[in-house]
Amino acid sequence: VQLQASGGGLVQAGGSLRLSCGASGDTVSNYRTAWFRQAVGKEREFVAAVGRISNRAWYAESVKARFTISRDNAKNTVTLQMNSLKPEDTAVYYCALGMGSTYEHWGQGTLVTVSS
Repeated sequence: VQLQASGGGLVQAGGSLRLSCGASGDTVSNYRTAWFRQAVGKEREFVAAVGRISNRAWYAESVKARFTISRDNAKNTVTLQMNSLKPEDTAVYYCALGMGSTYEHWGQGTLVTVSS
């Protein structure tokens, strides 16, 4: 499975960005789909995920009510709508697919920079 993330860029605090992750080689509906991020000098952290069967979404506390994850099975994509962005949201964002307790497939990352 190959994942291609896009949509990152530079935005002012309070602005919005929409990240997209396209999959090839398999269908995203077969997986739990997620977004992670890694800021400079920090460990990678979970941002949001959506369940494989239930489509239930869950979020890190730091992004709850600001970010929305969604999966489009017809387009085979996963998106992350990010609103009310803060400088601390600055990071490289990665999409990931998983079946069990881990995530087996990772995208290359897309950089999000939020200026104050």
